[in-house]
Amino acid sequence: MNKIQSIVIDDEELSRELIKNFLKDLPDVEIVRECENGFEGIKAINELNPDLVLLDIQMPKLNGFEMLELVDRPPEIIFITAHNEYAIRAFEMNAVDYLLKPFPKERLINAVNKVRLRIFSGPDHKTPSSGSDLYGRDENISRLIRIPLSKCLERIVVKSGNKIRVIPVGKINYLEAQDDYVMIYTDEGKHLKKGTMGYFEEHLDASAFVRVHRSYIVKIDQVSMIEPYSKDNYIMKLKNGAQIRVSRNGLKNIREKFNF
Repeated sequence: MNKIQSIVIDDEELSRELIKNFLKDLPDVEIVRECENGFEGIKAINELNPDLVLLDIQMPKLNGFEMLELVDRPPEIIFITAHNEYAIRAFEMNAVDYLLKPFPKERLINAVNKVRLRIFSGPDHKTPSSGSDLYGRDENISRLIRIPLSKCLERIVVKSGNKIRVIPVGKINYLEAQDDYVMIYTDEGKHLKKGTMGYFEEHLDASAFVRVHRSYIVKIDQVSMIEPYSKDNYIMKLKNGAQIRVSRNGLKNIREKFNF
């Protein structure tokens, strides 16, 4: 029998015990490791290469999303959380299912059945034919994804070699687009993060950051001066001496922020 090698990652011991108890009667599901935080989870995934991770979101040190961003080849994911506001992001990360605590045993078994379908239906199982197919297959999922995301980023996690660095958003001076990555500048240095400017523009606090150019997002309290550079362009000078190009749309955004 092909077994689904699984890891449970949750900072609450009672939650881990409940998950294991619910799954103990499934002969093809084997819990190979349990972890109580994201750092342990990354190490376990890299070492064991599991088929499935049952993952909490709100955890100390690293949350579930931050942890997955640092995993090169994430396995199938079932999110198990007490918070409903993260459902959209969970399915953007191709989660199999999203379970809200407390949940009945049958709900978890149903989620594992979906994992089986993905694992044993061929190499293209992770690519749904359309977004509506993914979101519409489960009434509970359809209800959850209508809940808007309201929380702004509070920190950004980056990986450099074997090191993981957690950057509080308050320490960021500005961000610069670099192909499929974003360079994050702080007083301590710069850090490359895979992602898009659109994502950061949407998820950073709009009262603290402003998009000044297609390639730049700036923390407002770091601005010291704005001056003309050419007919339709300006240069923004930051407190640390950096000079940032400002487009026409960027200048409009700045005027709205600074009321001038």
